Amino acid sequence: MIGTAEKPFTIKFLETESDVQLELTNATDHALKAVEVLTVFLKDEETPGGGPSQAHIKFEALSQVRAKENVVVSHKTWINGKIVAAAHDQLQRLRVIAGAVRPYVLDISWQDTEGKARFQRIPVGH
Repeated sequence: MIGTAEKPFTIKFLETESDVQLELTNATDHALKAVEVLTVFLKDEETPGGGPSQAHIKFEALSQVRAKENVVVSHKTWINGKIVAAAHDQLQRLRVIAGAVRPYVLDISWQDTEGKARFQRIPVGH
């Protein structure tokens, strides 16, 4: 196993005037295959004290991320079982704000060079 295998990925949120996107970077010296950011279920903001999750974000699976490559991972926000328009996208809730509690986690899975499944968790949100 390589030295950075436990945490090969870094993330960055790219913000434009109209939306937010997730950029994933493979910091290793080799390609990682079958990369997937697992679905994030968001806390209900409308129910005092929280309630069952009505919104979640699903990310596109990637067949591979090459060494030192940055990729923007496509996503869709679902609310009450339906894909919502870009105007109602919820990815901005996963942005990290310095000093704020990070209530969510990006769980990333991939296959290493030996074909073994690996996982990494990155705390996110505000």
